[in-house]
Order: sequence, then C-alpha cells, then structure tokens
Amino acid sequence: MSSLAHAGISPLAQARRIVVKIGSALLVEAAEPRLAWLDSVAADIAALRARGVEVVVVSSGAVALARGTLGLTRKVLRLEEKQAAAAVGQIRLAGAWEQALSAHGMRAAQLLLTLEDSEDRRRYLNARATLATLAELGCVPVINENDTVATAEIRFGDNDRLAARVAEMISADALILFSDIDGLYTADPRKDPQAVHLPVIERLTDEIMAMGGDPPPGYSSGGMRTKLIAARIATGAGCAMAIALGHAPHPLARMEAGERCSWFLASPEGRTARKRWIGGSLQPHGVLTVDAGAGRALLRGGSLLPAGVRGVSGEFSRGDPVSVRDEAGRELARGLCAYDAADAARIAGHRSAEIEDLLGWRGRDEIIHRDDLVLIASDRPRELEG
Repeated sequence: MSSLAHAGISPLAQARRIVVKIGSALLVEAAEPRLAWLDSVAADIAALRARGVEVVVVSSGAVALARGTLGLTRKVLRLEEKQAAAAVGQIRLAGAWEQALSAHGMRAAQLLLTLEDSEDRRRYLNARATLATLAELGCVPVINENDTVATAEIRFGDNDRLAARVAEMISADALILFSDIDGLYTADPRKDPQAVHLPVIERLTDEIMAMGGDPPPGYSSGGMRTKLIAARIATGAGCAMAIALGHAPHPLARMEAGERCSWFLASPEGRTARKRWIGGSLQPHGVLTVDAGAGRALLRGGSLLPAGVRGVSGEFSRGDPVSVRDEAGRELARGLCAYDAADAARIAGHRSAEIEDLLGWRGRDEIIHRDDLVLIASDRPRELEG
C-alpha cells in the first residue's frame, strides 16, 4: 500500500477487509441519531460489499443517545452513570444501525467487547472466530465497548484503540477513523495557522507521536493522542490507517474520490497473529526496567536475560504480557514473561546460571524469550523475529 499512497491513490481502493470507526460526535446530534447521514454511510458500505470488501464498524454513540432521556447532561459522568446510559442507549444505537443497514439489504450484528476480551488470549481468539463467522454469513458487525460491565481499570476508554484492536484481530487491510479533522497536522491547526497537513506517515517516530494533543472538550473521549496510539497498534499489525473527515454525507465514498486525509502506512515487517496480540496489548500486567546493554541486545534481536533487568514492578504471573522499559521510562518492547513478578524480582540483575540457586528450581535462561517479544518503540524496528 505504500507505493499507492505515495502515488495519490487511496489504500482504501485496494483493501479487501476494512474497519470503520465512527464517533459519537458524528453519529449523534441533540441526543438523536443522524439518520440521513447514517443512511449515507450504509450506502457506502453496501457499495464496498458489492465489490467483495468485508466491512466491520466500530460505533460509539450509546451514552450520547441516552443522556437526554436520562437527564445526564454533565460533560463528565460517574462510571455507574455512564454504564446506566450505555445500557439504555445501546438499544437505540443498535436499532439505528439495523435500520440503516437493512435499508440497503444488509444484516447488522452487534458485538460488545471489553478490554479483557482482547487482552486474554482465549477470549481474543473466540472474538476473532465470531467475527470471521459473521463475515462468512454476510453480516456487518457493529462493535462497541461493553461499558455496562467494564470497570474504570479495565476499559479501552475510547473507540479509537478498540477499533485498532479489532483491525488487528481480524487482519484488516485498512482502518478508517472518521473525525472532525481531515488528518494529522504538525500542530493543532485550530491554534497554529502555520500547521502543516501530513498526507502520508510512513513510520510512527517519536516526533510523530509527540504531535498528539489532549482530548478535545465535550462528550468525546478521544483526541489525536488516542488516534496515534491506535495507529501504532494497527500499523504494527500490518494494517494501514487513515484519519479522515466524517461529518459530511457519504464519507467513505468521499475518501475513495480523493478527499484529503492522513494515511499511516502499514509496517513492512509482517507479524504472526500471536505477535500481533502481544504487541497490541493495551494493558501490560507489569513493567521490567532494563539497562542500556539489555536494550541494545533487544534491538539486535536478542532475548531479555535476567542480568539486564534493573527493576520489576506490577502484579503478574508467568505468561502474562509485560512492558519492557529503559531506565528513562521509555517503552522498548512488550513480551510474555517466563516468571511471575516475585521470581522475576529475585533473579533480576543476576546471571542465568544463578537462577536455580536463587529460586530453588531451574527455569528458563531468558526472562522473556525473543519468540515472545515484540519491539514497539516507535522509531525502531518493530519486530523481533524468532
């Protein structure tokens, strides 16, 4: 897709499987669904499906649709209020999508996911299998976060990252984040008239990530920062991602016609499904802090040995995903730890030959084996091949 984007051709034109994320501000106006606009989106989806493209929708809007009904007009709601609003509004949201899609001969399917559904490997595989089956049956899955049961500690918190995880889960070719802005700028164009639009982003460097700002005021829980985090997840899984304007009718057709947006190109390094899951983990259970030598070894494709670990934090068990950070706090990689937190702390800073004496039993020489490790530092190679 890289050459296509540089030639001015939308990667959307070549995608066979796409995820479309739609936020509350686009779908809801004055606590009511924008039915005419939603019908235009459904028409765009029908046109894509007519040429054999699979489409999955990630849709916000449940809480916004219920706020007026329940009298919840404050910008910031308590968790239990948001959960109550989600329970009421999700019915209206699903109904609006069913109405729009069925008018164009399509069948809607609703899925409500939690962060745990994507972080637990078994539940992740089950969700992926369900989505694959729905595609085989010709349905259009409409996905939202299950706010009615998620706790504050185990939430995606925004549908940008949920959409990226879904794109990674189904091996999508393209992820489209519709927004109130036509892409990424070097600065906030609403504040800086010198801000420059970036039509193609080849790699998510630290400089690019620093362009993310705070979430906008209002009901939206997203913002450019969450979109860049979503881009890191999606592109690392081999999926191109776009940020595009969505408020006007037929936003997908407008993109295909060449309307301005920002494309984040898929990482050229392939990943296995298992490594996509590791690298896309949004909530590592702990942190291993490593010295400079260990960091260099990781970049060369090595495993993480206990000798290079300078600190262990968090509560995790053997096999849980953990974040690997340098001593400045910068994240270098994520991986599955071969030891639980207590044992990892005991062997940290010691040679592998000392593990048996320290623990009383012989474990793996590596605290994280290279086969269980994925680099995610934004301006470094993204994969540690086994």
